[in-house]
Amino acid sequence: MKTLYIECAMGCAGDMLTAALYELLSDGQKAAFLEKMNGLGLPGVRVAAEAASTCGIAGTHMAVTVHGQEEGDHDHDHDHHHDHGHGHHHHASPDHIRGLIDGMDLPEAVKEKARGVYDAISLAEAKAHGCPVGEVHYHEVGALDAVADVVGACYALWLLAPERVTASPVHVGSGTVRCAHGVMPVPAPATANLLTGVPAYGGEVLGELCTPTGAALLVNFAQSFGPMPPMRLLSTGCGVGRKVFDRPNCVRAMLGEGEEGANGEILELVCNIDDMTPEALSHACQRLLDLGALDVYTLPGTMKKGRPGHLLTVLCAPEREADLARAILTHTSTIGLRVRRCGKYFLAPGAGMVSTPYGAVAVKTAEGFGLRKAKPEDSSVSAAAQVHGVPYQTVWQAACKAL
Repeated sequence: MKTLYIECAMGCAGDMLTAALYELLSDGQKAAFLEKMNGLGLPGVRVAAEAASTCGIAGTHMAVTVHGQEEGDHDHDHDHHHDHGHGHHHHASPDHIRGLIDGMDLPEAVKEKARGVYDAISLAEAKAHGCPVGEVHYHEVGALDAVADVVGACYALWLLAPERVTASPVHVGSGTVRCAHGVMPVPAPATANLLTGVPAYGGEVLGELCTPTGAALLVNFAQSFGPMPPMRLLSTGCGVGRKVFDRPNCVRAMLGEGEEGANGEILELVCNIDDMTPEALSHACQRLLDLGALDVYTLPGTMKKGRPGHLLTVLCAPEREADLARAILTHTSTIGLRVRRCGKYFLAPGAGMVSTPYGAVAVKTAEGFGLRKAKPEDSSVSAAAQVHGVPYQTVWQAACKAL
């Protein structure tokens, strides 16, 4: 399985990630990439790949200039999310950015990925500043060089077409960063919001290492975070930042052939029940779901002495084993249960929205192993059907068409 591993030992910024992915492209792809990036119609924006090195390690710096000026140290200075007073930032709303991306001559899959990254940034900034998403009138999201970074990373990823993307825990840095809103702690609130659920650490280096753009790209690209998976390395890319630290300031991207193996672990807690009423068993199943089981189901079967009964199966994450085993013993009549550890193949779940004539409808997505699936969210379809007084099926079909 073609696997991409992103190493964030010095955090992640949009330009550094783009440069690391660029290094993995073939010579033909590199030329096509730069030609495409410089023909996107972003006013005054130029993208150039420059040879660079950090602490003796050779790599590439992706120089994004707007009217000939490069954002000062933008790789580690709160990206372009905050104005450094360079004068070339444009106040722009999330809708304006969407419009820019929609108009680009890029594959639809690349534009969809870039919009997803920007949606994540807008949500994180809105939450950080306590304002509605539509009012995130940035400095923050408006910089054209930021758009080039996001689109560049998404386009390079599309050209590489890995079947699986994983990343290391993220080094966020420490201290404070100066931005349009004044002095912010590191990680900045928006970055912290974006990294919810992601293993991260700080304290070793003073400065902002992971920017909101970098964080948004990572969480949209990586299906899991942890150590580098076993794989036969094919090539390594190194994206170098402008700032100088006491250690290599780079994002590394490694492409390899990984083992086509399970990508997770799940537990099955199983027991036989032949002395509960259907209502009592149904109540127990609901309680187990409320207590964090991933799934609960029963299968009818014939028990000892010909008694009709049920086989109860509870699926859970390994760390929830003890809690849910106790819950099964508490809420059912069983006096014992079996535990099975299972390897698990799964597509990484995600969520999004589609526009329909009946308003926005939420959709569930799943990606991995080179596959992508999407379907409308039942409760969202149901609500829209009720509000507009149309059949459920009408809204469902409209949402599927929009997908």
